[in-house]
Amino acid sequence: MSSPLDHISNLEEAVARADGKRDGVAESDAAPTGPPAPAWWPPEMSLEERFRLCRSVAEECIQEDELRGLLMHKPTPPVCYDGFEPSGRMHIAQGVQKAINVNRLTAAGCVFKFWVADWFAQLNHKLGGDMKKIRTVGRYFIEVWRACGMRMDRVEFLWASEEINKRPEEYWTLVMDIARRNSLARVVRCSQIMGRTEQDELSAAQIFYPCMQCADIFFLRADICQLGMDQRKVNVLAREYCDLRKFKHKPVILSHRMMPGLKQGQAKMSKSDPESAIFMDDSEAEVNAKIKKAFCPPGVVADNPCLEYLRYMVLPTLGSFTVERSEENGGSKTYDTYAKVEEDFAAGRLHPGDLKPALSRALNEILRPVRDHFERDAEARQLLATVRRYRTKV
Repeated sequence: MSSPLDHISNLEEAVARADGKRDGVAESDAAPTGPPAPAWWPPEMSLEERFRLCRSVAEECIQEDELRGLLMHKPTPPVCYDGFEPSGRMHIAQGVQKAINVNRLTAAGCVFKFWVADWFAQLNHKLGGDMKKIRTVGRYFIEVWRACGMRMDRVEFLWASEEINKRPEEYWTLVMDIARRNSLARVVRCSQIMGRTEQDELSAAQIFYPCMQCADIFFLRADICQLGMDQRKVNVLAREYCDLRKFKHKPVILSHRMMPGLKQGQAKMSKSDPESAIFMDDSEAEVNAKIKKAFCPPGVVADNPCLEYLRYMVLPTLGSFTVERSEENGGSKTYDTYAKVEEDFAAGRLHPGDLKPALSRALNEILRPVRDHFERDAEARQLLATVRRYRTKV
């Protein structure tokens, strides 16, 4: 089944496009001569191209020199990791943005391990702690990623409950050592990773959670933590643990940008407010209605969710963005860089009344393969129907 992501045969070009640039990599940026390149290196890419491709997925990288060194010297493919709690329907940032990031990292030669955090969802009281529901939602997430164009040949999905039970002594020894070496206050500071705050009344299970998530990184032999900015604190805790243990190599952190909600002032898309998020299984009419109501003041670029979706999901996926207008209103125009969109919007040459319908059309094009899959595949259709019946406790 085809996907809008399939057209990106050269992901390095896609990175340049999303950044508003088309410059290639200069010969001076090529991998230095010296020891032979590791066998896992994609032969068509220089070291600098691999670095730029990996770096492009993140709003913040800790640390860039370590990432470059990892790509240069590791004899086997670097292992990237992300974990997710199966908890309700998948919104577009989890679906499309994650697929873009995974495809870029695997194109650079990395392998990607998804930690299906079923036990973590139970600890965090998701879906009432019902493990059967949690595992059903986990299967739904995987099905969505397959349908939306994530390349699966270098991706592995590991269920936390199964993997921990295979090597329990190793895992729980790690968890206890991390807990023993950190104060309660330091662990509570990580509560953001569960969608909680330091002021919330946390259960004992939720106090345990950050120690377990920190342990996951080492248990999975992860070289790169590729999670959202909201998971930054526990990833930094893992690096601090390396200092305490005097480990030579720390996990590199590539934290991707958090997509805002569609309403004014919503810094993060939320499943608890269905009108603030586009879901991967939303109908065309639902997408149109949500974008029509989205916050998008004329000429205002900062904190504008419509522009954020365009910059970080539409252009990297489709490669271009077309606004259809009458000749009296300036005529139709196709953009292939975000910089041009922002310039026209800030100057008033592109009005929200024209931007929004074009954005809706683009998002619906991206979501069409997912809709088609869940409509045509009987098992997937039943899976989605089951997930929709669940009420997510956040």
